[in-house]
Amino acid sequence: MRIYFVTKRNLLTTGVLLLLICGFLGVSMVYFNHTGVATPKKSPVYQGNTGQKVVALTVNVDWGEEYIPAMLEAFKKNDARVTFFVTGKWAEKHPELLKTMKKAGHSIQNHGYKHLHFDQLSSAQTQEQIKKAEEIIYKLTGERSRFFASPYGEKSQQLVTAVNDMNYEFIMWSLDTIDWQRPAPETIVNRVVSRVHNDAIVLMHPTEPTVKALPEMLGQLKKQGYRMISIDEMLKDAKIEKKTAKTSN
Repeated sequence: MRIYFVTKRNLLTTGVLLLLICGFLGVSMVYFNHTGVATPKKSPVYQGNTGQKVVALTVNVDWGEEYIPAMLEAFKKNDARVTFFVTGKWAEKHPELLKTMKKAGHSIQNHGYKHLHFDQLSSAQTQEQIKKAEEIIYKLTGERSRFFASPYGEKSQQLVTAVNDMNYEFIMWSLDTIDWQRPAPETIVNRVVSRVHNDAIVLMHPTEPTVKALPEMLGQLKKQGYRMISIDEMLKDAKIEKKTAKTSN
């Protein structure tokens, strides 16, 4: 019969190994789903990657409904298809206006149910906010949202992960009009036109200066050869471009 002596050193080594194994298993639980396949964690999207002369105009909406009809008219005159990120609470209050926005050919996407500081919410609270807004948007438009823009542009890792886990794309921007500060219309125009680039995502809000800036801004973008498309179209085009490039190699 063999007798094994356990020393303090052996116990310490065994304990360290057990901690390492538990840590590995914990990480595996985070990055692998129930099928055993790695779950990719996407970064926020700041711009498209089609390589084409396209711009995605986005409008975050939790107030300013009085300016939206004029914005819709400007978009129509300039063949622009934009993305409205609306809060569910706002959509509940203005269902007919939301339907008009959708009927005009624009994309209706998710800004949470309330305009909160999402960095201060738990993952469960974040997902509850997004899901509640999604159901309202679906009820009013017949389509479920797939893209999320956070209020205040917050983007903590916990927030991004919570959004990813719902199979949503987390949308940011590459050009900010900062129109919520109500600058002069020409300032808004300059902030976009002077720095526009292929696949730009432009952030706007429904304000009076924005309405006044739109005719010049949209006209200048058209003059430079840019097509104004929705986030859906931009990211769909990007996937098509990737697939085409892969096939041709």
